[in-house]
Amino acid sequence: MSTSLWLAVIASALGTLLMRVVPFLWMQRRLSAREGPNALPGWLAVLGPLMIAAVLGVAIVPVNPSALSWLATALGLTATLLLWRRTRSLGWPVAAGVSVFGAIMLLSQVVITG
Repeated sequence: MSTSLWLAVIASALGTLLMRVVPFLWMQRRLSAREGPNALPGWLAVLGPLMIAAVLGVAIVPVNPSALSWLATALGLTATLLLWRRTRSLGWPVAAGVSVFGAIMLLSQVVITG
């Protein structure tokens, strides 16, 4: 492997480590200094849902926007929501949504190419 690739791997590893260790150490110090329910900052409760919303927003918009990709996305999202409403789990609804999206895109390619 080339030197630039090794540098990229090391930089990625350090970045990943720091993203996990720095908040942990910060919260550990904060919790030891001030025990009780007010030890956690208020913004921390909002951070998780905001991250999920950001990932969902990016995942919903098709890479190549076209009528077909928007239709496949809408039907995949509908399948995901309907199965989630029935099962209240994450695994099967996500698998169903991805399957519906993939099936529509695959069928469209088969129909287009003949």
